[in-house]
Amino acid sequence: TVLGLHKRDSDYFTGSSREFMLNLRVDDLDGVLADLAKQGITPVRTFPPEPNGKFAHIPGPDGMTIELWEPAAEDPYDPGP
Repeated sequence: TVLGLHKRDSDYFTGSSREFMLNLRVDDLDGVLADLAKQGITPVRTFPPEPNGKFAHIPGPDGMTIELWEPAAEDPYDPGP
């Protein structure tokens, strides 16, 4: 579990009517975004790749934004299946 805090005047939550978001880890961000596009879901925001990986925001229920995250590398602390 990660709690990521942002300043009140941060634009990180642009497009969301909520003060929090759900973050989902994905294996293939480009593939997930392509599948969502086929269903008519357009990202609210995409970000350039960074050391932590790739990120995109998509619209969620009740005005919430959902963040999709593809890690840059395998998590050494993830025990796997």
